[in-house]
Amino acid sequence: MEIIDENQNNRASMSVSDWVLTIFLSGLPLIGLVLLFIWAFGDNQRPERVNWAKATLVWMLLGIALVSILFMVFGAAFLAGMAGMD
Repeated sequence: MEIIDENQNNRASMSVSDWVLTIFLSGLPLIGLVLLFIWAFGDNQRPERVNWAKATLVWMLLGIALVSILFMVFGAAFLAGMAGMD
């Protein structure tokens, strides 16, 4: 059974200008990362912004993991190629 918060039902959904500002602020270096954590795990946030911030953090984590793996693979290949030149 789902518990319904009456205050949440009366709250209007985010407008286009809210989303534009949210995406702009999240794109700022360092400030955006801090805001994503505040929006994702802070109290009294809009549910759609909370879900969006959590999803964005997951994508960031996956991107960092993928880039790290690629750097290791290509770095090892580069070092192996350099060692073979001797």
